[in-house]
Amino acid sequence: MKRLFQIVTDSCADMPEAYYAEKKIECVKLGFAMGHTHYGGDDGEKITEKEFYEKLRGGALPTTYQVTFESAKTHIERLLKKGKDVLVLAFSSGLSGTCDSFILAAKQLSEAYADRKIFVVDTLCASMGEGLFLHYVTEKADGGATIEETRDFAENLKGNIRHLFTVNNLFHLKRGGRVSSMTAIVGSILKIKPIMKVDEKGKLVVKGKAMGRKKALQTLVDELLKTHDLTGDDPVFISHGDCLQDAEYVQTLLQSALPHICVRIGYIGAVIGSHAGDGTLAVFYKGKSR
Repeated sequence: MKRLFQIVTDSCADMPEAYYAEKKIECVKLGFAMGHTHYGGDDGEKITEKEFYEKLRGGALPTTYQVTFESAKTHIERLLKKGKDVLVLAFSSGLSGTCDSFILAAKQLSEAYADRKIFVVDTLCASMGEGLFLHYVTEKADGGATIEETRDFAENLKGNIRHLFTVNNLFHLKRGGRVSSMTAIVGSILKIKPIMKVDEKGKLVVKGKAMGRKKALQTLVDELLKTHDLTGDDPVFISHGDCLQDAEYVQTLLQSALPHICVRIGYIGAVIGSHAGDGTLAVFYKGKSR
């Protein structure tokens, strides 16, 4: 069934380009800079995830930037000029100003294009958690739902998309102000791995800790098994900071416990990877609550 409107999202959903093309989703890119080179955004250089993490391990210290008001307006207005209504699914407002840029652009454009509908949903999601949210909402839209029905579905869904992750190097979180310097130093010496989640406000919070990498990965799986609400074709998404073997290990654990589930593995993109670091491993799934 033909979708009745245009879905717009941003690159922090960390889905592959082929996915956006196949599903006919407009993706607005956040960007980052390393040294004097800018990547992503509307006109930055291109870099593969593999190349990005190699630079990160080599000591690069990237700085990231959100979708700007001007970029959000340009992308939405181009669709409005084609006579399309627009539903924006934006990166968590608890982690970026990107959602605010979309909201401001939508407010201004709604005055100039009074005959068109523009809705912005703050997903409160990040990385492939946002990608999983996008998957569910796109399925709803492609089933023939109106833009209002799809927006309401999205608003009700976002409290059920769970994000769990662990990092390999606490110093990237320290640099972003997520943990203290003392926590980073002591945690690294003792091989303590934090277990983190994205909470009801779309912010990163520490949920617990595990001693060592393997225990941390098992803890992610154990938590999923306790809190999931997976039925039928509900998938689990796994994203990783250039640690594919760990992602596949977690996939094996999950499918051993839940043989019916479909698991999708992908990279944590450079913007989120700049803050989480290489070796980050995350799982995303539908739960009864956040």
